[in-house]
Amino acid sequence: MGLIDRIHKNVSKILNAKQPESASTDASQARHLRDGQAAERLAETYLARRGLKIITRNVRSRWGEIDLVAADGAAVVFVEVRMRSDPRYGGAAASVSAAKQKRIIQTARWFLAYTGKAWSERPCRFDVILLDQLKLSHIEWIKGAFEAF
Repeated sequence: MGLIDRIHKNVSKILNAKQPESASTDASQARHLRDGQAAERLAETYLARRGLKIITRNVRSRWGEIDLVAADGAAVVFVEVRMRSDPRYGGAAASVSAAKQKRIIQTARWFLAYTGKAWSERPCRFDVILLDQLKLSHIEWIKGAFEAF
């Protein structure tokens, strides 16, 4: 058996070997993050085509994260992007729980306080973009999905 054949055999063994659970979990998490980022880019394109101006992305605070912040006329729009490809878990809409909404609202308040009067005196809206596939045709946009109390 030549060198090339031995390399091919070893590569085949590696590729066909059962991966340790942590490796498959890491791969799953990496795929989840990659899909999430792709969903956010797709949502950004979708909203921009509908006239919203994206102000910033991935606003992080100690309370949580907001995927997109946009301007829709005079309104500041905080956008949560949710993708769920498996309906067994309730779909994307079901994943925006009351606790998730609270974290988004707290982060929005922090953003408005941090950025000053330029944004804090404008009306605000909380929208959700739902996807079940990474395609523009599979986007559902819920304007005013929830309110800050």
